[in-house]
Amino acid sequence: MEDLLKNKLKLLSFFSGAGFLDLGFEKSGYEILYVNEYHKPFLEAYKYSREKLKIQEPKYGHHQVDICEILDSKSKGIIKELIKKEHSNSNFVGFIGGPPCPDFSVGGKNRGRHGDKGKLSGTYIDLICRTLPDFFVFENVKGLWKTKKHREFFEELKYKAQSYGYVTTERLISSIEYGVPQDRDRIIFIGFKKNFLLELGKELTEETVTIKNFPWEHDIAFSKENIAQLEWPDITPFYENSDLPLLNKNIPVILTVNHWFEKNDVNNHQNSEDFFQPKALKRFHSISEGDSSRKSFKRLHRWRYSPTAAYGNNEVHLHPYKARRISVAEALAIQSLPRDFVLPENMTLTNKFKTIGNGVPYLASKAIANTIKQYLQGNNVNY
Repeated sequence: MEDLLKNKLKLLSFFSGAGFLDLGFEKSGYEILYVNEYHKPFLEAYKYSREKLKIQEPKYGHHQVDICEILDSKSKGIIKELIKKEHSNSNFVGFIGGPPCPDFSVGGKNRGRHGDKGKLSGTYIDLICRTLPDFFVFENVKGLWKTKKHREFFEELKYKAQSYGYVTTERLISSIEYGVPQDRDRIIFIGFKKNFLLELGKELTEETVTIKNFPWEHDIAFSKENIAQLEWPDITPFYENSDLPLLNKNIPVILTVNHWFEKNDVNNHQNSEDFFQPKALKRFHSISEGDSSRKSFKRLHRWRYSPTAAYGNNEVHLHPYKARRISVAEALAIQSLPRDFVLPENMTLTNKFKTIGNGVPYLASKAIANTIKQYLQGNNVNY
């Protein structure tokens, strides 16, 4: 089965941002063929970061266009032809994407399906149902899945995908489960065309609409419940450039902010000097290390993991032991990006932090990609 899938999993990426989700799939053996991102600075960052990483350009190019235009134009037909062409080469084609989520976010505008951003989740599923890739990945904030009024919309999206021949699975993941130094919950919704799974030898009935044995646990490295029960360091008064040793040797150091700052050598990173200059220095000194009680201006603790990175949405994280906000290099580390992932110098700070905050943590993306491959290669019985 592994040989059947080797070099055969091809992807079309939507709402690509700077490509965090894509990178995890690329590093897991998938190939990105097509990239769609409407916001030009994000698309330019996507191109730049991959040029630096020496990743080949997508076979069918980069496309700066609103997904609604793709759905309502001849572009939809072009995408269907791309899928058909890849099928003729014995390849399998998937869509990956995380539609913008402020309208479903607990801390966001909460306009749901009727918001300008919320509508795009429906548009993405519509595009999937009209072009019929072999599989798809849909990522969004937990509010879409956990908030009652938004959950109804999610169930409608799921029902629509299933009515077009997809069998589906979903899970509310926490990025920390995959080794990301961040408490970040997201809903991951995955669908596979039934005939695609039958071609791979999966045993499905005509009534099958959900996957019962999807190996969600396969790439989980840490239990969120166990992590929460550990004795993490308390809030500590802030002293600039202070030295604070780790006293509790039982906590997993690889989940701490300090570990990732060192791992990514953030002080020597291309984006190390990219941070907003403090305007109210006294305020930056008054917030203790590890104090995340505020809606914004949360100070990270060097020996703990970070709260959810939602930069660019009124969320400000302060450096554990420096009187400033965290840098772009440090934010990339908190999103578990590789050390050599960089953003362009001519990109505005606002856009840099926004695309980082919008992105799927790299290690979470890589784990999801591996889990999908594990399912496709594994047990054929849907028990």
